[in-house]
Amino acid sequence: MRGGGLLVAGTTSDAGKSVVTAGICRWLVRQGVKVAPFKGQNMSLNSFVTREGAEIGRAQAMQAQAARVEPTALMNPVLLKPGGDRSSQVVLMGRPVGEMSARGYHGGRQQTLFEPVLACLEELRATHDAVICEGAGSPAEINLRRTDIVNMGIARAARLPVVVVGDIDRGGVFAQFFGTTALLAPEDQELIAGYLVNKFRGDVTLLEPGLDMLHGLTGRRTFGVLPYAHGLGIDEEDGLRVSLRGTVRESVVAPPLGADVLRVAVCAVPLMSNFTDVDALAAEPGVIVRFVDRPEELADADLVVVPGTRGTVKALAWLRERGLADAIARRAAEGRPVLGICGGFQALGEHIEDEVESKAGAVDGLGLLPVRVRFAREKTLARPVGEALGERVEGYEIHHGVADVRGGEPFLDGCRVGSVWGTHWHGSLESDGFRRAFLREVAAAAGRAFVPAPDTSFHTLREEQLDRLGDLIEEHADTDALLRLIEEGAPKGLPFVPPGAP
Repeated sequence: MRGGGLLVAGTTSDAGKSVVTAGICRWLVRQGVKVAPFKGQNMSLNSFVTREGAEIGRAQAMQAQAARVEPTALMNPVLLKPGGDRSSQVVLMGRPVGEMSARGYHGGRQQTLFEPVLACLEELRATHDAVICEGAGSPAEINLRRTDIVNMGIARAARLPVVVVGDIDRGGVFAQFFGTTALLAPEDQELIAGYLVNKFRGDVTLLEPGLDMLHGLTGRRTFGVLPYAHGLGIDEEDGLRVSLRGTVRESVVAPPLGADVLRVAVCAVPLMSNFTDVDALAAEPGVIVRFVDRPEELADADLVVVPGTRGTVKALAWLRERGLADAIARRAAEGRPVLGICGGFQALGEHIEDEVESKAGAVDGLGLLPVRVRFAREKTLARPVGEALGERVEGYEIHHGVADVRGGEPFLDGCRVGSVWGTHWHGSLESDGFRRAFLREVAAAAGRAFVPAPDTSFHTLREEQLDRLGDLIEEHADTDALLRLIEEGAPKGLPFVPPGAP
């Protein structure tokens, strides 16, 4: 096999495209297939930095891990990072190329990106046995079909067979499958090979008559029914779910080692980015992570995290409006732990000069760390390695703000003053030794008899999750049929389902 491909589309956003794509990648690589993930255009504030210094969607980095390959910009050539309801930063081949309104993007810019996107896909297909592509939203967004470069536009150009995923847990999945197909043009319908039901609960034999009727209505088969799997969250494009939290909460073999648990409150700031930073905390037995938006919710927290954001100045205003800023300042004065990451680190500083992100000019920070921040037009994208609390730390940086640290104890690229820490490094808590040392510091400052588990490996937990995704595909999908699709393309003679695209 060389250059085979498949597009995993969805009836809606959050239907399960990302995890199904990852599951197929993990299943294929276990069969000895050299596979790569691909998403032509991604809209997400959850991003990652590749080793060559390119910014891509974190979901594609996760899928690359599932495929056991190094993530590259080829896997996500266009990344849109929302800065508000109507505009996004456009990242092309891992580098920002400007801000653009949704109207401006869909009005012309998107079409100019089609050739680079297609070229990236073809390069991956030339160097891999198979490329598993993820769509975005729904392929039946009839208002956007003309400029589509991620769903049927790329499928038709590259002659990719398409499997449509539907979330049955939400209800209405048969109507979604039928309606998605029936709203596509005949040329697009030719590539819709069939369907994959996701998040099914109960007796599958009760579902089978509906699947038979769907086949009669559309002429297309269902390639599998994936059961609802608890605790199976993996890096998502957006949302507030802590990816590994479910695993820890459901575990009966990993109770807290000490007498106490640690409670972590994460401020749910606007335009929150890389909320996956706290996944590694949630993976620790006895650590309870929750997202909060009220000062009262900080009262019993042993650690408050101010996370990254695409809008530092907006997040500052939100913290002040909600009363969270005062609550965080009181914590700091009492010696209770606070951690700021990236935009959260910037917010904890003394002063911000921003003529780039918010264009607000001079803005006072919370004044908890001796740091002054100036926003540069050039974005910092890096994969730093360092040491903190006597442990090796790896991370990644994605920020326009340049920090001038004027005091405190050095902490990664930031600083620490008492029980307040700040750093630009995303992903640092995934370094197991450092995470344990940090939690010991937090427990001591909070007066908790909490003991971090000596053997929690975030990498191992992630691998176990990816293997579970591969198992779901292997055990509940028709893998022989999926492999034929990848190798041979969509079956010939698939019937047209009226009315088609308007």
